[in-house]
Amino acid sequence: MKKVVIIGGGIAGLTAGIFAQKNGFDSLILEKHHTLGGECTGWDRQGYHIDGCIHWLVGTKEGTPIRDLWETVGALDGVEIYEPESFMAVEYEDVTVHFYRDLERLKDSWLEISPEDKDIIEEFCNDIKKLHTFSVPVGKPFDLMNLFEKIKYMFSMKDVGPIMNKYSKISVQDFAKKFKHPALRTAISSFLPEGDYSAVSVIFPLGTFTGGQSSIPLGGSKALAMRMGESYLSLGGKVETSSEVVGVDIEGKSVRKIKCENGKSYEADYFIAATDANVLYEQLLEGEYPDRKFKKRYDNPKDYPLASNIYIGIGYEGEMDNIPRTLRFPVESLDIKQNKKPIKHLQMTHYGYEPNFAPEGHTVITFAINQFEPELDWWEELVKDTEAYNKEKKRIGMSIINALKIRFPDMQGKLKLLDVASPQTYERYCNAYRGAFMGFWPTLQGKEMQHNGNIKGLNNIFLSGQWLQPPGGLPTALVTGKDSIMRLCKRERKKFLSA
Repeated sequence: MKKVVIIGGGIAGLTAGIFAQKNGFDSLILEKHHTLGGECTGWDRQGYHIDGCIHWLVGTKEGTPIRDLWETVGALDGVEIYEPESFMAVEYEDVTVHFYRDLERLKDSWLEISPEDKDIIEEFCNDIKKLHTFSVPVGKPFDLMNLFEKIKYMFSMKDVGPIMNKYSKISVQDFAKKFKHPALRTAISSFLPEGDYSAVSVIFPLGTFTGGQSSIPLGGSKALAMRMGESYLSLGGKVETSSEVVGVDIEGKSVRKIKCENGKSYEADYFIAATDANVLYEQLLEGEYPDRKFKKRYDNPKDYPLASNIYIGIGYEGEMDNIPRTLRFPVESLDIKQNKKPIKHLQMTHYGYEPNFAPEGHTVITFAINQFEPELDWWEELVKDTEAYNKEKKRIGMSIINALKIRFPDMQGKLKLLDVASPQTYERYCNAYRGAFMGFWPTLQGKEMQHNGNIKGLNNIFLSGQWLQPPGGLPTALVTGKDSIMRLCKRERKKFLSA
């Protein structure tokens, strides 16, 4: 029985481990943290649970191939799915713009706000509807397809491809300017800050949301990862936590052994690096096996930006049944030092639908503030001074509470700061390069990348995870984890077992 050692116990690593066990490999997952899940996680603070990952999970629609894949790995099997009525609500002066799940309701509500925008509203909604036929491909990766399978795949994209191409050629901000009403412009532009970020970042999530393909599994991110961990262990897989891989021993074109910070080392026939791409290429392989596609992107952060965030958890002594799950509202004089431009809006998400996330009668609230360059540089310097770093995080948290009290005066005296995570938090716990929680963000100049995970010059170690298909996310981690084992099965001339 061939042995596979998997570096990283996030969604990609767990998926690879599950399919390794299903296909007759002897596998071991090594995870840096004491808990499996990687960036698909959550944590407890002062009697509340802060969900740190899933805002929307693509693949929750029953009967779709990706939903079947999520169930195969134990992530969604028997799990209740919460489907809020709106993706997000954005406040502008006395107008609230709702991104409703019901596409007709969305269109009608926007037309009520701005009849003069009828043409662009209808065009936008028609384009969103065309994405309803899209389903994340979960079959063979492109490099394993025969000619007939490639033709069939390309044909399946005939409706989706033109829409994605259309929106990849216009920035979020320029697309927002197509709307005459300032409330609609503000709502569209709120998806990403000013810059050359592609409007694909707007159309794609709305397509999956209104098409019923993305919703929220109850229990949250950490529970989903734990279910996958249990599935892996039930198949005979093995896990070593608190085992950060820090080096590799290479002989010729093969990795013979990997070494952990705790002094342990492991040999295997194959190694799968289900981890951050930069960690693999620059740290573990010490820059000796560069990849042209990744180097091009790391060397050009303007066209291939990385994003992180400041993530604030707040406990509220009250319920929020009449407030949209995700609400973006204007603020004044919010002092976030490292941001080049003033922050004019805050985006709040509450978890009132999760009874176990807070004490009875209470609600946990989170805020996410996007961080790009040069904000990431700022955090990398600040973290060197532990006292100043912790003081600044607390100051930011309290400024968010003050802004929340201004927007909701009834919350006065009922709010408490639970936690503030920075880009450096993601780097510390998850080895996320520059704190990036996803891969490279789509821009007008950036080119799409599809990577097969092969490492040029090495024949038994492979990259897996969301970095192979930016911008990444949990579905990409899921599919690439499965794909890694499909490729190993081909090498071993074994029939791949998908269930």
